[in-house]
Amino acid sequence: MATLEFNGKTFEIDEDGFLLDYGMYNEEWVKYVQTQEGIDEMTDEHWKLVQVLQDYYEKNGIAPMVRVLSKLTKFKLKHIYELFPSGPGKGACKMAGLPKPTGCV
Repeated sequence: MATLEFNGKTFEIDEDGFLLDYGMYNEEWVKYVQTQEGIDEMTDEHWKLVQVLQDYYEKNGIAPMVRVLSKLTKFKLKHIYELFPSGPGKGACKMAGLPKPTGCV
């Protein structure tokens, strides 16, 4: 377990930089992940993907598989990678405050 400080907020993260406590998700976390992902501005499409991930996680306790995520957002996988260059598992799940996915996301 590690501690990360960003813009005056402290986050407990795992060895891969994912939040350990989903309840700590906030605006400062989003800004931090934006810097890590190289995202200049969060668009409506970024937010849609984050919201779908969070909704799915809250209902199922895990992140959706990439095909399910693509179906729910109606975004092609290529477009998800354009939004989150490190991918749906690393970038998008991290942005949404989810724990590190264990399967193929």
